Amino acid sequence: MKRELSKYDILIHGLEDKNHEYDFEGNDSFFQEFEQDIVEGGSFKAHVLLEKNATFIRLNLEITSRLRLQCDRSLDIFEEDFSSREMHIFKFGGSAAEMSDEMEVIPFGTHKINIANLLFDYILLQVPMKKLHPRFRTEDGPEEGTLVYKDPNFTEEKEEIQDPRWAALINLKQISESNGTS
Repeated sequence: MKRELSKYDILIHGLEDKNHEYDFEGNDSFFQEFEQDIVEGGSFKAHVLLEKNATFIRLNLEITSRLRLQCDRSLDIFEEDFSSREMHIFKFGGSAAEMSDEMEVIPFGTHKINIANLLFDYILLQVPMKKLHPRFRTEDGPEEGTLVYKDPNFTEEKEEIQDPRWAALINLKQISESNGTS
């Protein structure tokens, strides 16, 4: 594992069965260790409460971050603050396996766990799918679903909305008129 990410190792071998607290920080060099194009950079702080007992380790993470993002509309770079509370469980077992997003099995006798990937994943989960610069988030801006660009060749024809029962009667009337019967 790269040296930057080894800062996020927690030695669990020999830890007493009780609560332990850890604080971690990261900056641009942390985000550069991961292949991604969501975050341009930033910084974060994480407070981790580790609860250890004989069968599992529970991590309660409080993460605050300030991320540099690229606006999807203007391509401008802007900074956004995020915070989250997450929980992850490491259960002791025979072999390593991922049970769910919040739980994984680690082999008995594991000496350390590295939480760099957990921190990275939880930080990225806070970033919205559509990254908009704050200047585009005003109430005066176009509403979601509003047509911003209009094709000059586009013409709006207003159609009368009719009750389908009347439409069937009108259709019968037109058929009878075309047949010469009134």
